[in-house]
Amino acid sequence: MAQREIQKGENNPRLRKKSKPVEVIDDRIKELVEDMKETLASEEGVGLAAPQVGVLKRVIIVDDGSGVFEIINPVITNPQGSQIGLEGCLSLLPKSGYVDRPKTLTVTGMNLAGEAIQIDAEDFLARIICHETDHLEGILFTDKVIPEDELEEIPDEDEETPEI
Repeated sequence: MAQREIQKGENNPRLRKKSKPVEVIDDRIKELVEDMKETLASEEGVGLAAPQVGVLKRVIIVDDGSGVFEIINPVITNPQGSQIGLEGCLSLLPKSGYVDRPKTLTVTGMNLAGEAIQIDAEDFLARIICHETDHLEGILFTDKVIPEDELEEIPDEDEETPEI
């Protein structure tokens, strides 16, 4: 395992390209996931997408506080509701802003064993999954930030901006 360098900057071409699906979960993908987990832990973030470490593959990892897990080839379905919250990004430090995300969603994909997985996510977990999946499409949270003058009210935030 090794820590990988985080790609930085809104105009970084690696962060603006669409990622390709993972066709085979081989040793390279397993190593990528392990390296991403180590990188995420060292950066104290809550999520990381492969493009953020320079790899244009459809792989994300998530740490919502209950443990780190990977989703390979994630597909979001059934987004419902709305939640506005403050987001940041390891690739765009120190920027932050309010983003509207679904309150609930379902995500399907695979784990490292190649098994199909389905997760029904809500609240913070749904936010992390949306943020990371956007990275796979070349979309950054700053593309979706709600200007403060358009917010009806700024939501209460008890914690620091999560680095998703």
